[in-house]
Amino acid sequence: MLIIQIKSNQFSYKMIIKSIELDNFRIYRDHNKIDLSIVDGKNIYIISGKNGFGKTTFLMSLVWCLYGKQMQDVDDLYRKEIADQAGYKKYIANSLNRKSQEDGKNQFSVKITISEAILPQFSCKEITIKRTYNTFTNVEDLVILIDGLENETVRELSDDKVDSGEIFIRDYLLPIEIAKFFFFDAEKIVTLAEVNTLEQRQNLSRAYSEILGIKKYEELKDKYEEVQKRLRANNAKREEQERLNLLDAEVKNIELKIHSEKKQIVEYRDKKDEIRFDSNKLQEKLIRIGSVMSVEDLEGFREEEKELDGKLKALASEMQDHLEIIPFALSGGRMSEVLEQITDEENYKKSAFDQEKIKDVSDNIITDLISEQRNFSGVIKRDVQDFFYDTIEKLIKKHFYANIPDLQSNFKELHNFSDLERGELNTFVQKIKFSFKETFKLLTYKNNQLKNDLSQVRRKISDAETKTEDAIVKADRERRDSLEKEILSIEKEMEITTLGIGKSEQEIINKKRQISEITSKLKVSEINQEKDEYLTLRIIKLKRFITEFKERKKQSLETQILTQLKKLLHKKGFIDRVHVDVTNGVIDIKLYNKKIEIRKESLSKGEQQMYATALLHGLVAESEIEFPVFIDSPMQKFDEEHAENIVKHFYPTISDQVILFPLINKELTQREYKMLESKVAKAFLINNIDSDKSEFLETSPQEFFATYNRLYNAD
Repeated sequence: MLIIQIKSNQFSYKMIIKSIELDNFRIYRDHNKIDLSIVDGKNIYIISGKNGFGKTTFLMSLVWCLYGKQMQDVDDLYRKEIADQAGYKKYIANSLNRKSQEDGKNQFSVKITISEAILPQFSCKEITIKRTYNTFTNVEDLVILIDGLENETVRELSDDKVDSGEIFIRDYLLPIEIAKFFFFDAEKIVTLAEVNTLEQRQNLSRAYSEILGIKKYEELKDKYEEVQKRLRANNAKREEQERLNLLDAEVKNIELKIHSEKKQIVEYRDKKDEIRFDSNKLQEKLIRIGSVMSVEDLEGFREEEKELDGKLKALASEMQDHLEIIPFALSGGRMSEVLEQITDEENYKKSAFDQEKIKDVSDNIITDLISEQRNFSGVIKRDVQDFFYDTIEKLIKKHFYANIPDLQSNFKELHNFSDLERGELNTFVQKIKFSFKETFKLLTYKNNQLKNDLSQVRRKISDAETKTEDAIVKADRERRDSLEKEILSIEKEMEITTLGIGKSEQEIINKKRQISEITSKLKVSEINQEKDEYLTLRIIKLKRFITEFKERKKQSLETQILTQLKKLLHKKGFIDRVHVDVTNGVIDIKLYNKKIEIRKESLSKGEQQMYATALLHGLVAESEIEFPVFIDSPMQKFDEEHAENIVKHFYPTISDQVILFPLINKELTQREYKMLESKVAKAFLINNIDSDKSEFLETSPQEFFATYNRLYNAD
């Protein structure tokens, strides 16, 4: 018998990073190990060094070890660096320490050892993750050991060893969608406060669902519904069984197609990065010859081009969603009729349920009457008895359930929408009625404006090129133009493939709905009747739990954000209320004072950073994931009071293990460090030996600043 026990920590994660080892990774020549073992009552770890000594490289090594090629999905910084170096293969191959390469070595690695791990479906004391890259064979390897041994469950996640390891990390250790909340740059955290496009809010919503554990419960519900469908399908007629088998096969084929197309997009992106690298080099060469624009100016225009291009793509995605709505907007009357029918169906279901309740009460009373009748010595005639039995139900309805309408005898159920589907349709119809037209006009205006701005920037770049007719220059220009056309072609293919994935995902939803419609009408076989009833009850319970869980998490997140804002902001009473709304896969967080909404774009940069910090703290605190938090550039651009609030209320409470990467005196002063010192478990300085070698130098927390000053002759 299948059993569900719903617990709030059913999908909880917990782990501590025990140590990190780097071998010939960039500036860390030979073997370098840093021990991050837990010290009772202390959760802060300081790793610092001067610019260029390897602080950012160390943080990057952790992200690479966990996510490999997908590291560019964790932070746009990595995406940009990978693109600037002609794609992932060249980018990561350049990570071999230069001196080690000269000495004939061709392999580098990063190893993370995790202790105190509590993971869904895994019970273990220690996990080691080691990613290795060989620059001679261009082969990347990933080894995961659980308590010192390869795990069969991990191996079976995929036919490919590296792929299976990455699935384990993404699904069981730290999902990539939320890694950015555990590896972040404190200076760039303000971008969380600038989330305003539909795509950005959808991305944040996916992370919200993942980090709060909502996605896992929804996946569990889907699995139980799938089991129930299979049970019912076993009793289907031959033509129904054939239809179900066909739909099931079509869903599997579409899922395989989507998986293949997603891999294709990654390949397109890598190819585009390679071509863009070659094109940029040719463009720089043409500009140097023409002496029209400095390379620095060119780089500035390129950054502007990338920014505008990114905004245009985000807007295109938002416009695509609205374009898909147009057919529904044109048939607005029909949509209202559908909504009215669905509302009637819901009312009919409620009436049927209430009528059943009346019948149950009546049956119970009649049963009790029959029982009491045995104790009555007199004679009750049969016609009198029948009269009372027939009248009881009418009287119960009259006196106790008078407000319950009678069922319509000719009513037909056409759609059978769930509560969630009905709510989504209602929101959709309201959107068409009240906001669609104006929003679409605004999006069209913005789209045209961005296209004009992008065209002007590209024209400036093009005008900077030399007009000389030198044969070599002409060949370079033609080659560069050819590469640009190839990039446009790849971008078009990526766009077509992305749209295809969206259509395929919608096709899967439609086919699964058809499967549900067929199986919902099937009667399960007698042998499986008990299982089906059990599953039905559990699915209802799980749906109810998910609804309550979402509401509880939403309210708790609102409280967490507000509590942190009150602690962090030095303007007391500035924020009085926080409202979190998640509708149709889009999250919106609003701030209010006692009278009106406070627009986040009206906040100062410091206030935006405080809001983003409070949001991050709330998400991490509300998640069931206890993972170390790595923070680059802490205390950057905070004023003195905000910095003190961060030291007192944020870093000591966000996680059981917080690793800070500050620049001494710039991002962490001695005064700020003194506030943290009682919570500092270990402190390390990155000591630079030469241009090709840095190493970790551990010092006691009490001697940290003194050691830094002595090592670098600071005043």
